[in-house]
Amino acid sequence: MSDAHRLSHLIVEFYEKLSSWEHCVVRGKGLTLPQMHTIEILGAHGPMRMKELAEKMGVTTGTLTVQVDRLEARGLARRVPHQRDRRSWLVELTDKGAAYFEEHDGLHERLTGEITAALSDEERAVVAAALEKMNRRF
Repeated sequence: MSDAHRLSHLIVEFYEKLSSWEHCVVRGKGLTLPQMHTIEILGAHGPMRMKELAEKMGVTTGTLTVQVDRLEARGLARRVPHQRDRRSWLVELTDKGAAYFEEHDGLHERLTGEITAALSDEERAVVAAALEKMNRRF
């Protein structure tokens, strides 16, 4: 098996395991994965215009509108007028949404600690650098 082939399989295996974990965690909150991703992006980056948020999520604004509507109905997000552009609206987390983000972010940190526990500090730095480079390619 070539190095590229092996790496491809390892990335897919890691993605599947992470996805399965994510689905289990999110399902316990009664959210869909796209709803949680919306919360994660808003929690990490702060309020955003719908277009910017849709781009970060890789979805259309129409798809995002449905997600934001559902998050608003659950009291997790809200639309607020943009202060400098009266034609524009921002999406932001409510206090309840921010609490969901903090809890979920903490779960990510714990998982990261668990799966990297056997790595040295140097190995963790190499993994982080490789992931940063890979993420820039997307």
